[in-house]
Amino acid sequence: MIKKIKPWLSAFRLRTLPLSVSGIIIGSCFAHYNGKFNGYIMCFAVLLTIALQILSNLANDYGDGVRGTDNENRIGPERAIQSGAISPEEMFEGIKINILVVIVLTIGLIFTSFGSKYLLYAMIFFLLSGFSVYAAINYTVGSSPYGYRGLGDVFVFIFFGLISVVGSYFLYTKHIDHHVWLPAVSLGFLSMGVLNLNNMRDIESDELSGKETLAVKLGKVKAKRYHITLIVLAIIISIVFSILYFSRFYNFLFYIAFIPLLIHINKVRKATNPKDYDPQLKVLALTTFLFSILLGVGYIL
Repeated sequence: MIKKIKPWLSAFRLRTLPLSVSGIIIGSCFAHYNGKFNGYIMCFAVLLTIALQILSNLANDYGDGVRGTDNENRIGPERAIQSGAISPEEMFEGIKINILVVIVLTIGLIFTSFGSKYLLYAMIFFLLSGFSVYAAINYTVGSSPYGYRGLGDVFVFIFFGLISVVGSYFLYTKHIDHHVWLPAVSLGFLSMGVLNLNNMRDIESDELSGKETLAVKLGKVKAKRYHITLIVLAIIISIVFSILYFSRFYNFLFYIAFIPLLIHINKVRKATNPKDYDPQLKVLALTTFLFSILLGVGYIL
C-alpha cells in the first residue's frame, strides 16, 4: 500500500501547491482589510484551488506520459507514468476521482459564499470552475492541447493571477474593487515566470517531442529575456501598487521578497545550460508564495 501512495504523492507534485494558493492569500487578505473576511470561504477556496492544481498535475503527467513527451531526454524529475509507477489507466481513474472532488468543493464554496441570495453569481462561479477543470486537463490532454501550442502562459496569467486574486476577493465582497488588479497582474507575471522557467529547462526535450511551448517558439536567448522581463515587470507593478495604495509602513513589507527575486534574475541571466534552471524553479515558486503572504499581511497588520 505504501509503495502505491508514494508514486501518487509524487504525481501530485506537492511543491507546486504553495504557488497555486498564492492568489487566494492575497484576495483573502484584502477582503480582511475591508472587513469582509470569512474563514469558511477561505478554507473552501484553498481546498478547491489545491484540488484543481493536483488535477492539472495529474493531467499533465497523463498527457505528456501517453504522448511520450516525458522521456529520457527530459531534465526534470521523472514522472509517474514515465517511470511506470502508475499506469495510464490508473492515472485516468485518478483524474476522474479528482474531478468529483473538485465538483464537491465547488458546490461547498458556492453555497458558503453566495447561499441562496446570489443565484447569478453562483452560476457564474460554477461555470468558472468548469472552465478551470477544462483548462487543467487540456493543457496536455486532448487532440490539440493548448500547452503544445504555446498558450500555457496566457492561461497561467488568467487563472493564477486574475481569477485567483480578483475571483477570491469577489467571493468575500460580492463586488470587484480597483485595488486588487495590480497585485493580480504582478502575481500573474510571477506565475508565468514559473511556467516559463519550467519550459526553458525542458526546451530541448520539448522541441524533440513536438511540444511547442512559448519557450520553444522563442528560442533559448529570447526565452531568457522574456523570463527576466516578466520578473522585472512584476516587481515594478507591485511597487507602483504600494505607492498608489499606501496607508502605512507595513504595506512595503513585501519588498523583502525582491531580494530573492533579484538574486533569481541574476542566476537566470548567468545560466548557460537548461539544467541550471531546475533548482531555480523551487526558488521562484516559493519566493512568489512569500511575496503573496507579505503583500497580503502588509495590509492587515
